Amino acid sequence: MFFVGLDLGKSQDPAAVAVVDRPERPAAFRTSSTQLLAVRLLERMALGTPYPQVVERVREILAIPELRGQSVLVVDGTGVGAPVVDMLRMARLGCEICAVTMTSGERASQNGSSWNVPKRDLIASVQVALERKELRIASRLKDAGVLVKELLDMKVTVKAGGRTRMGADGCGQHDDLVIAVALACWRARRGMVGPGAQGLVPGICGF
Repeated sequence: MFFVGLDLGKSQDPAAVAVVDRPERPAAFRTSSTQLLAVRLLERMALGTPYPQVVERVREILAIPELRGQSVLVVDGTGVGAPVVDMLRMARLGCEICAVTMTSGERASQNGSSWNVPKRDLIASVQVALERKELRIASRLKDAGVLVKELLDMKVTVKAGGRTRMGADGCGQHDDLVIAVALACWRARRGMVGPGAQGLVPGICGF
């Protein structure tokens, strides 16, 4: 099964896409609590790419034969993302679309196919997977090093009133690839969706 995370970016941040593979485990290992994930594609779109072009690029990725019918699209619906989520749904991409609004709250909540999720939970889904060696990043991916740097740049700051904020943009850095991967990893850990996908995707980097 493939989970496609889409961070729509802001005026100073590019949109980013990540494809995370959750391979089907052999029957002999299905009782294991380990859930292996693999980042197969990382892509930043040019800054200022119009949203219709972002939607079209997502369509192209989801049309890869091995991803077709084996994917879930997880998109950042925070702020200006909501109208783009509507565009994605109207595009009839042939997959489940899960919209996630990032919050500073304490727990996730669901409303149909939309979720409100604390940003710290999204980032934690990546950090914990890396610590447990459950997440692999294909070293030959062009932006693999950028993703690692973004993860290292993630900061937690405490604002007035005791509110916490997690992100890299306050340090003059981007976190678009981290968010794209985090969206995909978070959804991948919420249970199976359809049949498991087998093997690697041609054109998507392996290990």
